[in-house]
Amino acid sequence: MTLQEIIQSRRDTRHFTTDEVPEDVLQKALQAGHYAPSVGLTDATRYYIIRSSEVKKAIKLLFETYDKKAANATDNEQQKQQYQALKLEAIEEAPVGLVIAYDRSVLNSFTIGTVGSNEAIKFSAVCAAQNIWLSLTEQGYSMGWVSILNYHEFKSILGLPENIEPLGYFCVGKPASNYEHQPMLQQLGWKKKEPFPSITSIDSVQSKETTISSFDEMVTEPNVLLSSQLQHKIDNKTKPTGALGDLEALAHQIGMVFQTTSPQIKQPHLVVFAADHGIANHGVSAYPQEVTRQMVTNFLEGGAAINVFCKQNQIELSIVDAGVNYDFPTNTNLIHNKIGKGTQSFLHTAAMSPLEVATCFSKGAAVVTQIAQSGTNCIGFGEMGIGNTATASVVMHFLTQIPLADCIGKGTGVTAEKLQNKHQILATAITNYKGATDLDSVLAYFGGFEILQIVGGMLEAHKKKMLILVDGFIATVAFLIAFKKNPAIMSNAVFCHASAEKGHQQLLEYLGAKALLHLQLRLGEGTGCALAFPLVQSAVAFLNEMASFESAGVNNKKE
Repeated sequence: MTLQEIIQSRRDTRHFTTDEVPEDVLQKALQAGHYAPSVGLTDATRYYIIRSSEVKKAIKLLFETYDKKAANATDNEQQKQQYQALKLEAIEEAPVGLVIAYDRSVLNSFTIGTVGSNEAIKFSAVCAAQNIWLSLTEQGYSMGWVSILNYHEFKSILGLPENIEPLGYFCVGKPASNYEHQPMLQQLGWKKKEPFPSITSIDSVQSKETTISSFDEMVTEPNVLLSSQLQHKIDNKTKPTGALGDLEALAHQIGMVFQTTSPQIKQPHLVVFAADHGIANHGVSAYPQEVTRQMVTNFLEGGAAINVFCKQNQIELSIVDAGVNYDFPTNTNLIHNKIGKGTQSFLHTAAMSPLEVATCFSKGAAVVTQIAQSGTNCIGFGEMGIGNTATASVVMHFLTQIPLADCIGKGTGVTAEKLQNKHQILATAITNYKGATDLDSVLAYFGGFEILQIVGGMLEAHKKKMLILVDGFIATVAFLIAFKKNPAIMSNAVFCHASAEKGHQQLLEYLGAKALLHLQLRLGEGTGCALAFPLVQSAVAFLNEMASFESAGVNNKKE
């Protein structure tokens, strides 16, 4: 065959004979993959051969779970039936399984061609996949790409390290059909492939300015004696009773959390969890999803508001990739907790699986466990994720039964028109939901990776008797979930500010919480925690250092 004939006859194959794939055929194809372009000559592409029926079966089960999810995401019942009739994989039938992956650790050192886009190493792996496909076709064999998988679970099955990212699972063998010399999906009437490529000539610069806005555990009885001792200590400071207002209540709370009349704040820490949301693809935010990645990079480079405020107040800062739709270099100062590259859009399907919900909780808890080992007893939680106010609004609505319209706000600053669109999309998503109304079912369908990791972190912080600083709207929704899991967590929580986001004040009222600051913030990132921290320090300082009437020799006259 000529090269043009090979290209024209290459197919995404789903039907294979039982013929074995000779070793020389496979090796020739993999060598062709190796000849593919490699950005900066990194040779970052990795290959894994699978012949084990046990491994194939595990991958098949993983596919079936997500295949059902995909079927439920179709536009109508007719399309769903048509989809279910398709043969979309041959994981167990194909004699050979091939995983084509790329190694992100090559980015730990300077690589030509990756500055500005680390995705280039992924593109190199895709070029390798195409070369392999063409080589197999020339030799009378073929390949089928299976991408309907949860990649976190897929990597777990294969035992792949964190830095290895698979493109998917490829079925390799001798094709049992020529699909009438056309793509299988076209042959089966799913969709017709256009006869010619889409080509557009760009003759002028079309740039637009884009700016980033600053924007379960046992309940224990309270220690009544300690509470009385703390209140006596507060009331006998050299001031009128209650003269320090909310600062007095804060001092009492901190003493109760740390179980002492002389509390100390140790190694304060703030953690920002970041992730992407599928619902963002429907225009619910003023910014594109790419801004999540851009802002995480900004955090890592020390240029964001939270970096400034943490530095000002000597608060340690950690950034967590809970599920950003981007591959960060493995040597960045980042906690790699990626569950997936963003959630699914909950407009038509569940945002995540129950397993992913549980994984979020455990990974969030693990972050706090690690931080606690440094002696931290005061921790704040922040977040970053384009579209996460939409996610938080829906979760708030389900858990509080407050009308959806009262839960939705401008988020990153959407226009009135976009706000109306946001409400319509979220209302449609809620109408589409036919699942159970229990907490974990709602979280699996509407939750976000960063929100649920914060939940896990908050619950773990309560177990470790930490003071928990709660930021704005999204962090408070995370706290609401944690509160539903364990109401005792309320005693550890300091609500740092009442944000400008519409639903936040109602949520604070629902929780019976009083915020320390009212600054009309709507930035997220944990900035409210950092700004309120000096008040926490002041509460501790007056409790420990302010003279009592007795020690100062001041008459404690009671009117």
